[in-house]
Amino acid sequence: MSKYDRIKLILKEDFNKLEDANIILLGVGGVGSFCLDCLYRSGVKNITIVDFDSYDASNQNRQMWSELHENEVKVEALKEHYPELKIINKRIDDAWVAAFDFEPYDIVLDAIDDRNAKLALAQKCYKKLISSFGSAKRLDPTKVQVDDIWKSYGDKFGSKIRYELKKRGFKKKYKVIFSSEEVLTKEKGSFMGVTATFGLTMCAEAIKKISTSP
Repeated sequence: MSKYDRIKLILKEDFNKLEDANIILLGVGGVGSFCLDCLYRSGVKNITIVDFDSYDASNQNRQMWSELHENEVKVEALKEHYPELKIINKRIDDAWVAAFDFEPYDIVLDAIDDRNAKLALAQKCYKKLISSFGSAKRLDPTKVQVDDIWKSYGDKFGSKIRYELKKRGFKKKYKVIFSSEEVLTKEKGSFMGVTATFGLTMCAEAIKKISTSP
């Protein structure tokens, strides 16, 4: 038995597209780490991750492998668990997005928090972008949804993204993952049930996009 036998039963011949796909995942925190694990276990071989942060104790309620690597650089620690990974230890801001070459990648997955970087990604990569909005401060994973950017709602962070894109004259569509649940605290609270759902949903959307591509 192969570890991919069961997903092959679902995807059939489209499974080969996963093995050939080239994906870049920006941010490997509460959302991104679960997306990464899902992609890897589903048979995606070519994954590049980008993050600049190190693990601390506060990450351990929601981030894959964080309890094993406190004070270690995230991308380097994750490579121990997913040896085929390509890693980039960089802070993702709008200047980095502007300078980086996204052309080799089939899909760009955005699991970062920086608003200006998200805006830059939308303008540069919308054709192959799947973006995550706010997953923190919520408790109900059943409120997590997927739609195009202009149909998303119930998220103040997402509202700011839409507003800024309109100001810049951006009218294109791309997929976003968001929650319609009202936030439950003003503090930096987070629940793995929601953050992980965001990450697993992002992985599922990426797999759908790959498997339906020509």
